[in-house]
Amino acid sequence: MDFVSIRIITGDVARLVAFYERATGVQASWATEDFAELRTPHATLAIAATRTVPLFAPGSAHPADNRSVITEFLVDDVDHVHQSLSGFVTDFVTEPTTMPWGNRSLLFRDPDGNLVNFFTPVSPEAKEKFAR
Repeated sequence: MDFVSIRIITGDVARLVAFYERATGVQASWATEDFAELRTPHATLAIAATRTVPLFAPGSAHPADNRSVITEFLVDDVDHVHQSLSGFVTDFVTEPTTMPWGNRSLLFRDPDGNLVNFFTPVSPEAKEKFAR
């Protein structure tokens, strides 16, 4: 098995795709007006419209209703990214903070309220863990 993507269901695909394109610097590829993907070398962030939910099971997902998942992105310099997102991101949850497990993390919310973590490994152990 290989974990390849996470999908966010939203009421406004274009708005959310534009947000993630700006935040990550990754250009989305669109399959339809209801579905786009931002692909990185190791995983994909898929963004889909509420109209796609019944294809799986009616009522099985609700947009802007996440309070338990954090989507995480490894970045080269979280402090620099924080500076570049200031004025764009409207809901920073935490400023860059070094966590006990060795990552320096920046937590914020996307326009639908989903939590996003941009992080940079800073301890020797974390650097080794994420070495690519």
